[in-house]
Amino acid sequence: MGGDHGPSVVVAGAALALERHPGMRFLIFGDEAAVRPLLDSKPALKEASELRHTTVAVRMEDKPSAAVRAGRWKSSMWLSIQAVRDGEADAAVSAGNTGALMAMAKICLKTMASIERPAIAALWPTLRGESVVLDVGATIGADAMHLVDMAIMGSAMARILFGLERPTVGLLNVGIEEMKGIEIVKEAARLLREADLPNLAYHGFVEGDDLGKGTVDVVVTEGFTGNIALKTAEGTAKQIGEYLRSAMSRTWTAKIGYLFARQAFEALREKMDPRKSNGGVFLGLDGVVIKSHGGTDALGFASAIDIGYDMAHYELMRTIRDMLEQTPAVASA
Repeated sequence: MGGDHGPSVVVAGAALALERHPGMRFLIFGDEAAVRPLLDSKPALKEASELRHTTVAVRMEDKPSAAVRAGRWKSSMWLSIQAVRDGEADAAVSAGNTGALMAMAKICLKTMASIERPAIAALWPTLRGESVVLDVGATIGADAMHLVDMAIMGSAMARILFGLERPTVGLLNVGIEEMKGIEIVKEAARLLREADLPNLAYHGFVEGDDLGKGTVDVVVTEGFTGNIALKTAEGTAKQIGEYLRSAMSRTWTAKIGYLFARQAFEALREKMDPRKSNGGVFLGLDGVVIKSHGGTDALGFASAIDIGYDMAHYELMRTIRDMLEQTPAVASA
């Protein structure tokens, strides 16, 4: 029921995801009066879904604490997370209020053993393909061990999505030199370097421009910096798109040039389409929860479902637990 467009995008996105993964099944939580007509228009999805009615929905403007108090036990958001906790679902996907989703997920699912704070990991388009970037907004601030935990969890996600045995990990910093940066980041770098974990390869410090280059498979930073970086990248992509549209329509010769270069521009638009990378993974929880962008369309929501499918199918939780067994070695280092 959340996001800018409510159930119309959720149902249409689920129908697209079902075409890609025909064996998938859905539990859909929401107001039956709003959802049922949409499901009736998608026979294949209707056959693969169970609709569970509730009239309580978390609003996008609700504060997380207020949403938990008012919506706990009966909101569509809470019920979807509870289905994961109770083993009825393998992943929960929502386009709703991010703060409320994180708060409810922490209460309902709890964090994994040895993880103090969860993180939101996002797929980031790069010149080399894609990277995992975390944290993009779950928690503000971090200590050295939290950064190490995020490196381990992000590497587990990269192993699943990219098929890598030992993903490369970089810590986002103001420079690549070891003497630069705040003490927390330098301490995390020391821990990762000395631990030499078998399932990730610590690369060193990376800078902001390395995000787009794809210098490493996993970029680790705390949530304040990560969220600013994410929003800056999204804004820059929109800005470039507007510049191109304006330039291509300015003169007749530009319009003719666009016709000749149309395929190249279509390829660029495809590469920069944020819907293809939509879906932030809540890492560190004892269950899979995916946050879709609230303003996305059906294609974007389907991409978020695809990520949830991969995280469940390829056993993200088990992969993280296996890698966290190495954490004591990091702490002792």
